[in-house]
Amino acid sequence: MALSRKGKGLSATVALLGGAWMRLAMLKALPQVTGDTLLYGNLAKNLLHGRFALTDGSGVAHATLIRLPGYPLCLALCFRLFGIDNYTAVSYLQIGLELAGCALLADFVRRIAGDRAALFTLWVAALCPFTASYAVAPLTETPTLFAIALALWAMERFLGLPGWRSALAFTFAIASAALLRPDGALVGVVLAPALLIGLKGMRGLTPSVFRMGAVCLLLALLPFSVWTARNWRVFHVIEPLAPRYATDPGESTNPGWQRWMKTWCLDFVSTSDIYWNVPGSTFDVSKLPNRAFDSQAQRAETESIAAAYNDNGQDLSVELDARFGRLAAERIQADPLRYYLWLPLGRMADMWLRPRVENLNIDSDWWVYSHHNAETRFSWAYAALNATYLLLALAGLCLRPRYWPWMLLYFVLRSALLMTIEAPEARYTLECFPMLFALGGIALAAGSQKLAGQLHPEPARNSPRQ
Repeated sequence: MALSRKGKGLSATVALLGGAWMRLAMLKALPQVTGDTLLYGNLAKNLLHGRFALTDGSGVAHATLIRLPGYPLCLALCFRLFGIDNYTAVSYLQIGLELAGCALLADFVRRIAGDRAALFTLWVAALCPFTASYAVAPLTETPTLFAIALALWAMERFLGLPGWRSALAFTFAIASAALLRPDGALVGVVLAPALLIGLKGMRGLTPSVFRMGAVCLLLALLPFSVWTARNWRVFHVIEPLAPRYATDPGESTNPGWQRWMKTWCLDFVSTSDIYWNVPGSTFDVSKLPNRAFDSQAQRAETESIAAAYNDNGQDLSVELDARFGRLAAERIQADPLRYYLWLPLGRMADMWLRPRVENLNIDSDWWVYSHHNAETRFSWAYAALNATYLLLALAGLCLRPRYWPWMLLYFVLRSALLMTIEAPEARYTLECFPMLFALGGIALAAGSQKLAGQLHPEPARNSPRQ
């Protein structure tokens, strides 16, 4: 039975209130001010004094380009309005922003698949604990998710009725996504062609649309032009986004270490226990899995490098980095398929499928049941919930709703990008969740409609008399 307009409004309100309650409960139970949050806060406080810089331990501010300016600008505005280091206020704002993104996403689905699908989308988005846990963490994920939802909504609205409001909203969304995170540029790479091709097929590219497109293109490129010019003026490098390894010009990227990590790193535990600790903290060889060694000779060499590194004050010197590079070259030569195919696929699978408990008070070795029975059961439940979202999205793709090829393209491109990184983190797939929510909502609506038809079939019409 179809819901009345009042019933739909009530259902949407309950979904949003439930989502707000979940996020506020997470904020109370798990306040999160991580290392990255403090780094962004450091940048924001210097921005209030007119510099994009980081303050070191001695109190000296140094110009930097290791992060894009989007999120530091957001934090600087919050600090100006609500007080320096008031991260709780930032979390409240992000909760509201994410719920607004859920509403935009639901309206996007309503326009392409109807009211029933929109309500299902709102429920699965508002009550998703994976995105909710990042709404309470002052990091770039929540603003990025909102930007993606806004881009989808503005694209569909523009194709329905081209106008400046939706054009500017779309421009703001794709530019914001790229200003928040370098990989956010994928949103524009996929959705801008989708908009142009959809417009050409529906109405044609009229002169007024060309004018809007030209203005919007200039507006989208303007902040990156300013950022690139600043980086050239300060550092004499051309950097329109941010460096891959978050290093300033002149700092070592430790290529040998990075390449060696890619010869064995497969899951988030290795990222947490090893990758994040070097350089700067102790390198504990005992935490390396057996796949990090092809022979006893490699194990001995790795232990020798680790001992030298620890004795050197946890400083990864050029010489030690070169030794890691030689180890990596040996391992790649022994099994190139492992390095170029199997491990990248494994890292991508880990980011898509592992339980999303990295923000919770759960040990990284969640699968060791004897260590923590309740945590292991909870983690498996989270893994099952994550798999449910993925399966629902797959079902939605099979229904081929409008824009499904572009959503699939976004998933493919983002997964291909994730295959290039050394150390997997499940949060890198969060940017796909707005589209997963939309597809899942469409699948649930189709399934519920089919079930309703089976439970309450239409009465057969009497055949005409002969």
